[in-house]
Amino acid sequence: MEKLIYLDNNATTCVDEKVIEEMLPFFKTEYANPSSMYEFAKPAGRALKEARVKIRDLFNAANEKEIIFTSCGSESANQAIRGVLNMNKNKRHIITTKVEHPAVLNLYQALEKQGYSVDYIGVNSNGELDLEQLASSINSDTALVSVMYANNETGVIYPIEKISEIIKTKNPNTKFFVDGVQAAGKIPIDVQQLGVDLMGISGHKFHAPKGVGALYINSKTVITPLIIGGHQERGLRAGTENVPFIVGMGKAAELAIDNLKYEMTEVKRLRDKLEANILKNVFNARLNTGVANRVPNTTNIGFEYIEGELILLHLSDLGICASSGSACTSGSLEPSHVLRAMGVPFTAIHGSIRFSLSKFTTESEIDYVTASLPAIVDKLTNLSPFQTELEALRNLKK
Repeated sequence: MEKLIYLDNNATTCVDEKVIEEMLPFFKTEYANPSSMYEFAKPAGRALKEARVKIRDLFNAANEKEIIFTSCGSESANQAIRGVLNMNKNKRHIITTKVEHPAVLNLYQALEKQGYSVDYIGVNSNGELDLEQLASSINSDTALVSVMYANNETGVIYPIEKISEIIKTKNPNTKFFVDGVQAAGKIPIDVQQLGVDLMGISGHKFHAPKGVGALYINSKTVITPLIIGGHQERGLRAGTENVPFIVGMGKAAELAIDNLKYEMTEVKRLRDKLEANILKNVFNARLNTGVANRVPNTTNIGFEYIEGELILLHLSDLGICASSGSACTSGSLEPSHVLRAMGVPFTAIHGSIRFSLSKFTTESEIDYVTASLPAIVDKLTNLSPFQTELEALRNLKK
């Protein structure tokens, strides 16, 4: 492929060259098991401790002992949710949202089959949570509330600190887990200020490799392990630690902290430029999130009366990578559960595209996409069976 413009960074990111450099010694020369006692193992052990401190800083946790390493965001979520429920077997009520990632939603659906009662909180047309419904759902039997920090499809940021206050007011014994996968590296995270009990992240969303993640567990929160075996990770996650990848995630976290200002200014500027030009130059484009507060790299745009998958195929022919939603559900013919929960009209829900930028996205790439997209949409609208409706939209845009 001659040209590659990658605008699917919510699915995964490229590994930063500085991260690769940091990892290489632990593949080649410092390959010892970090739990071993001899001198050769000490560099690996030190590197593990240093990475834990860097992840602590990314969370702004009080202590690096509150961080355990996992393989991914899905494992972090399972560790947190199952670990809390196993410690509170007499409580059978859970609260989550209708717009969570499949890693969380599918787990809760499995738990329902095991006798748990789950309330799924709705959102408005901008994708913002119904906090009144959440507050009224909490009762004395509620073991856990689980809300993502930022939505993977829309980028909408949820008011985690406010939700934490609601939980503490309604039932201070209820634990609060946050899926922070799409927030890490995009917005500041401060678990102490937010008042959360547990938060999971995944390295490959902020330029670390796939296959490594982390879970913050507040020191006052006790959970059971998901993987039982050796003593690693304070007995909460057995198995020899993946030192090269953990080191890489630690470096990526360090870079992410340094890069936050750029992310929230320059990446946001490029996202806004992409969004504004599409909405201006494509007559049947609509911003699915309206005025909702979002992470700076993400936009979700619906193209009415045409198929999003066809848009993606034409973009791919030009070397442009985007998506129709979560990578975990791509390929499904079902419309996005997130956009359904938001009430996105049927005219746009199948034609919705997510563009997600990164610190490596350039101005020229955004210009190329915005120059290429109108012709693609024009071609597909001419093939659409909804010509009367499209003509009405054209007239409204004039």
